[in-house]
Amino acid sequence: MVLPKIETKAQARDYGRFLIGPLERGYGVTLGNALRRVLLSSLEGAAITSVLVRGIYHEFSTIPHVREDMTSLLLNLKQVRLKFLDEEEEEARLRLDVRGEGVVTAGDIVCPPSVEVFNPDLYLFTTDSPEADVEMEMTARRGRGYSPAAERGKLPISEIPTDAVFSPIRQVNFKVKRATIGQETDFDNLLMEIWTDS
Repeated sequence: MVLPKIETKAQARDYGRFLIGPLERGYGVTLGNALRRVLLSSLEGAAITSVLVRGIYHEFSTIPHVREDMTSLLLNLKQVRLKFLDEEEEEARLRLDVRGEGVVTAGDIVCPPSVEVFNPDLYLFTTDSPEADVEMEMTARRGRGYSPAAERGKLPISEIPTDAVFSPIRQVNFKVKRATIGQETDFDNLLMEIWTDS
């Protein structure tokens, strides 16, 4: 009996490629699919779950002096990748105050010390007038997998729920290749590629 090993083939801050094998024939697909599903759906992360913009009461509104409408802004906020540094913290309030014209990114979000933004260069919106005055409060929560906005339940008036992608895993691919051990050729090697927030 040959015991499988895990070998790191490539590693970066947000990417890893791993070879698992040799595995019994057929186990590569079984193990690869199970690992992929667990990595995408079951790891804990943090995401923005609701947004309150001063003067805006629903997601189909336009924000004065902002090029994007509220729907586009919500889609951009859904891509903000967060990490709670305090293991005990379940929820945090984030702020974004913009005055004047310019490009606004995730790095402009003011977070409490226990929250970190992983993708500060992420584009959020553009203000196109010196008279622009946008005040925004966001709720960030800890969770797993994906949570649609409809799961937020009843929120205070003018607080708009957002879809939340909590998983710190962005993408997982796997390939199964035939492996040979001595004269035996009916083994699998599982090659897994994993992309993360950081």
